[in-house]
Amino acid sequence: MQERQFTALLKILDGEQQIIQRTDQKAFTMLSLLGVFMVFFIVHFTKMQMDTLIFLLIVVYFPAAMGALYFLVRVIVPRVRNVAQDAASSDQERLINPTFFAGISRFNSPDEYGEYLKKISEDEDQLYKMFAGQVFGLGRINARKNENVRKAMFFLAAALTSELLIIMTLAYRRAYSYLSENTFYYAIGVLVLAVFLITAIRSKMFSR
Repeated sequence: MQERQFTALLKILDGEQQIIQRTDQKAFTMLSLLGVFMVFFIVHFTKMQMDTLIFLLIVVYFPAAMGALYFLVRVIVPRVRNVAQDAASSDQERLINPTFFAGISRFNSPDEYGEYLKKISEDEDQLYKMFAGQVFGLGRINARKNENVRKAMFFLAAALTSELLIIMTLAYRRAYSYLSENTFYYAIGVLVLAVFLITAIRSKMFSR
C-alpha cells in the first residue's frame, strides 16, 4: 500500500515538473515574439507621422508591452518564497526539505546533507510527507505561473494588435493615392471574412 502511494505521488510530481517546463517554454516563446516586434517598432518609430489615431495606438502599445514583459518575467521567475511560507504553516513542513535548493543550501557539507537525507529515507512517513510537500509547492508554483501566463497573453495580444493597427494605418496612408475608391470596401470585406473564418475554425475545434 505504501509503495502504491509513493508511485502515485512520484507520477504527480513528474507531471507537475513537466507542466513547469512547458510553461517556461511558452513564456520564452512569447518573450522572443514580443522582443522581435518591439525592435521592429522602435526602428520605425522615428519614421511615423504622428496624428491623433497613431498617438492613441501608441498610448495603448507601450503600457501593454510593459505589462506583457512584466508578467512574462514573473512566469520565468515566480515568487517561490510565498509558496515556501505557505507550506511551512504545518508542523511536518518545518523539517528541512532536501529536495529544494533552499533546503540543500542550509547544509554545510555534502556529508551532512547525505546523512540527513539517509535519516529521512529511513522513515517512510517523513519521506512521504517530504515528497507531498514538494508536490504541493510545485502545484502552487504552477498555479502562479499559469495565472501570469494568462495575464501576459492578454497584454501581448493588446500590444501586437495595436502595433499591427499602426502598421496597417501607415500602409493605407502611403498607398492611398494609388488605390481605387473600392479598395476600402474590399479591405472591410477581407476583414469580415477573416473574422468569420476564425470563428468557424474555433467552433469546430471546441466541438471536438
